[in-house]
Amino acid sequence: MRSLDGKNILITSGPIRGYIDAVRYISNKSTGALGAAIAMEALKRDASITFIYGTGSTIPTTDFLGKNHTSRFIPIEIETIDDLLTVIKEKVNGKPFNAIIHAMAVLDYIPEKQSAGKIPSNKDVLTVTFVRSPKLIKLIRTLWPQTYLVGFKLEVGLSSDELISRAYTSLQENRANLVVANNQNEIAGGKHFAYLINAEKEIESHCETKQEIASALMDSIALKC
Repeated sequence: MRSLDGKNILITSGPIRGYIDAVRYISNKSTGALGAAIAMEALKRDASITFIYGTGSTIPTTDFLGKNHTSRFIPIEIETIDDLLTVIKEKVNGKPFNAIIHAMAVLDYIPEKQSAGKIPSNKDVLTVTFVRSPKLIKLIRTLWPQTYLVGFKLEVGLSSDELISRAYTSLQENRANLVVANNQNEIAGGKHFAYLINAEKEIESHCETKQEIASALMDSIALKC
C-alpha cells in the first residue's frame, strides 16, 4: 500500500438535487458509496481529505482515525448545484490540492426555475422545463489548472470499446488526467466494474469492486502527485 502522507485531496461524492417546488425535486440514483470508499482508502493511506457530499449520500467512517487525526477529514454537505458552486468558488477555491476526484453525480439538466410554495396536485399534466446545468469539472480544472484531476464517465449498456472511447473523449474535453469509466448495468450488489483510463488512452486498471477502484486511484495518485 503506497502512502499518501502529506497529500491533500478534494473529493466530491453523491447525488445533487434540482428543486421543482418547495417540496419536490429531481435527483439521480447515486448513493455516494463509491466516493465514500475512495475517501476511506485515502484516509487509511494518511492523506488529508476535503469531502464535498450530496445530502443523503454515504459518507466515510472515520472512527479508525483517532482523535488526533480527525482534522485530516473535512466534510462539507451540499444539496443543489448552487450550493456546490458556492463551496467550490468561495470555501475551497485557492486551497492547494495534490489531486481532485470529481465523483459526484452532478445533474446534467435542472429545472429552469423553482416554483414558490408547493405546486397544486390537482393538475392532470405538469410541464417542467429543464435547462443544462454548468459543467462543474470544467470549472474545477479552471480553478486548479495544475492539479491531478480524476473524472468519471457513467454510461448504460455500452460495449467496452464504446465505453472507453466515450470516457477518453470526456477526459480530453475536460482536460482531466484520468477518468473512471463504468456501465450502470455492471454495478450491482458488491460488483462495480470499471476501467481507469489515462491521457494516453491506456487502461491503467480494470476493476471489479468499489474497493478495487479506490485502491487503484490511490496508487495512481501516489505515483503521479
